[in-house]
Amino acid sequence: MKILVCISQVPDTTTKIILKDNDTAINSQGTTYIINPYDEWYALVRAIELKESGIATEIHLVTVGKADIEPVIRKALALGGDEAIRIDAESIDPYQTAVYIADYTKSAGYDLVLCGKESIDYNNGTTGVLLAELLDMDYIGFATSVKIEGNVAIVNREIEGGEETDSCNLPVVIACQKGVAEARIPNMRGIMAARTRPLKVIAPSAITPLTAILSYELPPAKAGVKLVSADNMDELVALLHTEAKSI
Repeated sequence: MKILVCISQVPDTTTKIILKDNDTAINSQGTTYIINPYDEWYALVRAIELKESGIATEIHLVTVGKADIEPVIRKALALGGDEAIRIDAESIDPYQTAVYIADYTKSAGYDLVLCGKESIDYNNGTTGVLLAELLDMDYIGFATSVKIEGNVAIVNREIEGGEETDSCNLPVVIACQKGVAEARIPNMRGIMAARTRPLKVIAPSAITPLTAILSYELPPAKAGVKLVSADNMDELVALLHTEAKSI
């Protein structure tokens, strides 16, 4: 069984975001980028577990981005991917990204496509759904458990108020979240091996994006904190009435 794992690059949550070009773009200089945690910790690691158990034979990674994304995809290879594909285009519009991946995937013969439920930068959660539609595959989202039995995927997924269990014939696109697998870190052997594992760069399809980013806006700076003595309840109550914001 061949598995394709979709990998996206996102800013580290601890990095300081600086805007440029009249707040229409993010200044990548000084910005630390990482693999999207939902792609890395859950989708990729579950694929690795399926290969370790003998169910999967190959794990390929696909990403959309320019050359500066290669350190991130190399880390994914170090974790356990066998081969990586970089589609040489900017990844901004979810539909455009999904078309790029779908056009590559259609002729590659994958039995299972795994991705994170969303990326932690835009939190759209739409690329996996669009990809499944473009590939004419079934889609299961918010997966907390993925098992493969023969030609069937058995998936537990989170729904409002609980969980449900779905079964679906392969091939299928599954979006993963917490619970699917336990996060791993690459070991030295994997890091060294990743340097020589294939990383194929392919040209993107000609597609017009459906959306465009007009501008970004940074959140307001945090206000100061007032400390109130534990024995001064009157002051605390007064501050709650006059200064605390409603939640």
